Formats: sequence, C-alpha cells, structure tokens
Amino acid sequence: MDTKESENSKKDFSSLEIDEKYCEKLSSHGITEPSSVQSQAIPEIIKGTSLLFQSETGTGKTLAYLLPLLQNVESCDNTKKEVKIVIISPTIELASQIKSQVQMVTDSKAALLVGGAPIKRQVETLKEKPLIVIGGPARLLELFHLKKLRLDGAAAVVLDEVDRLLAKEMQEDTLELISALKKDIQLIAASATITQSTQKTLQATRIKQNGTTESDLKTLFLPPEDVLRKRITHLALYSETRDKIDTLRSLLNAEKPQKALIFTSKIDQVANIVVKLKFKNIECYALTAKTDKVERKATIDKFRSGKIKILVTSDLAARGLDIPDISHVIQMDMPSDDDFFIHRAGRTARMGKTGVNIVIGDGYEMRKYAAIEKKLKITVYPRMLYKGKLIDPNEVNKENSSQSQ
Repeated sequence: MDTKESENSKKDFSSLEIDEKYCEKLSSHGITEPSSVQSQAIPEIIKGTSLLFQSETGTGKTLAYLLPLLQNVESCDNTKKEVKIVIISPTIELASQIKSQVQMVTDSKAALLVGGAPIKRQVETLKEKPLIVIGGPARLLELFHLKKLRLDGAAAVVLDEVDRLLAKEMQEDTLELISALKKDIQLIAASATITQSTQKTLQATRIKQNGTTESDLKTLFLPPEDVLRKRITHLALYSETRDKIDTLRSLLNAEKPQKALIFTSKIDQVANIVVKLKFKNIECYALTAKTDKVERKATIDKFRSGKIKILVTSDLAARGLDIPDISHVIQMDMPSDDDFFIHRAGRTARMGKTGVNIVIGDGYEMRKYAAIEKKLKITVYPRMLYKGKLIDPNEVNKENSSQSQ
C-alpha cells in the first residue's frame, strides 16, 4: 500500500479500535478525524494503561479519555448497576462540559455532582445507579463519606485539569478521593500544562496506592501544535481607558462576530460592559464567579448552542470553558499573568479551527502586549476602526495620502 494511502486510512476513529456506534455518534456531530492527542492516547487507554498526558488547550483531551473508557466499561457485563468511571474536575463549568460530551457519545447514565447544587437532589440521582459520575473533589468526597456514593466497583478514575486538582486548595481532597478507590484502578490524568510537581505527586500516589516500588503511570507529552501562533490572528486596537466600551461597541458592529467571548480582569466591569452594550442595542450576557450556579449553567448552554452570541466574562469564570465555534476573543485589558493571556486567547481556534484574538488597550497595555508578543513569539497586527471597519492603519495612511495629492 502507498504510504500516503496508509496515512489517510488511519485518519478515523475506527482505526483506533473505537466501536462503530461511537464513530457514528461522533460523525453526527461533525467529528470524523481524531486529533493528535486522541490518536496517541486512545490506544493506550483501551489497553488499560494508566496514563498522564499533556496536550494544548482545544486539542480534544476529553474525548481522548472518554471514548476508550466508555468502550471498555460498556463492553463488559454491567448487570450489576454501579459506578464504573469517576471523573474529577476543578470547576463546575468543566464538569458540566464533560457531562455534555458523555451524553454526545453514549446513552449511559451520567451524574453531575458539584458543589453549590442541592446535595439531596444529587443523592436521589445516585439512586438511579449512574455508570459515570463527574464532579469536584470536595463534593464527590462528601458523598463518599456519607456512604451515598459507592466507589468499590469503579474501573477508572480521571483527573481532568490535573494541575489545578493538585494545586494547594484542592490537593488534599483529590488525593483522599483517589486513595478511597481500589488498588490498581486505571488512573487517567490530563491537562494543557503539567508541572514536575504534579508528575512527582501522581507517581508517588500511584506507588503508595499499589504498594509497589515503581509507578505504572505512563506519561505522554505531545509537542505543541502552536495553536497560539499558527491558528490565531492577534490584533491590537488602541483605546483610552474611558473610551474602551465605546470602542468595543464599534468593534462588534464592524466585525459582527459569529460568537465572541469578551474578557475583563475587573469583575465589577463585567456588568458595566453588558449594561452599556445593551443600551446600544447589542444583545449580550454576563458570566462571573458570583453568577448564580443555575444561571451560569443556563448562560453557558445558550452560548454553546449559539442562542447567545456575545458573552462578557472574567478570567476565573471562564476557566476551562470549551465552547465550539468562538470566532473572536476580545480582551478589554492585559491580564497580570501571561498564562491568563494564553488561556483567554485559547478559547478560540479549538479543534483545528482558526480564530481572532483582539486586545483593546491603552498605551501602557499596548507596551505589555508588545512584551508578550516577543515572549510568546506571536505576531500582533495593529488595527484601527475607520468608516465602520476594522482595518490596517497603513491603509488609512495610503488613502489619506492619495486624497491629498
């Protein structure tokens, strides 16, 4: 067989030994070709390997572990109805998104067990004998201690965004939860960034849990796909601080984004931006860490489905958001942490698509943007609003020059 033909024939999920029923579900959602992380992680997880893997944001990590784990447990005799897969998430939004992906590929019952929601209702949900439970470490542990969540039949545990789960504020609950699971359970951990500290902690936990001298946790670190440089167009739009919301309004009218996520570091500014945009007849919604849990979920679901096209948010509220088809990310300021800049920009250009990241900044913020441009080796293009369009300033200079001649 010709090498190119051989490579092309591998570009589907069935070549990774994923059952046809899952392939059909994926295909119905327009997902036909596995990403790099899926191609490499799925065969390992199907074999039962415990795996720690790192891949850039937006590369399909959730399906990389969901598909093989679901296939493994659903192909077994499940006459005894019990929890088989435990997925631990650091945020409510991520947990909710994982559940949505589960429901996309299987009809098996999945329970969302997160803090901030009535625990009595979650106890009732557990009586329905879900195959998969998804939630934060604190709530999962609470239900376990109350003996409402039985974990003795679990075949696999997943730590999604493992770096955050092993950060100081969540580490104790996460590790206690893992220790409550049976010896040699299949452990999957994934994140866009994995520190040496995270690796050491997980390897030590695995050795202690299995009572061995060496860890069986395999690591998989995928080379960066350079999403930030190759698939995202970075633009800079100058504006004095007092004029930023007016500049944003003009930008939205000029670009007419398919779906835009607007970031501000100042939580109190979220509502202010929304009010002023709505006053100018631009339909938009707010999302902050203070937003009511039910309202947050409803807002995210509407944004995901496309019923909401413009969402204004803070960094913490949007952490881990995986929303398809975000065409524009607009940053109303430069975050203090470079990782937040990467996180913000990475909400667009997901799963092989392209996107636009625009910073609206004053002189100080433009200098910070220039510093990040150099550090991250991205190219930032200056833009200005002119006659209702977002254009290159050089074009305006050329036009003015030709008119003066």
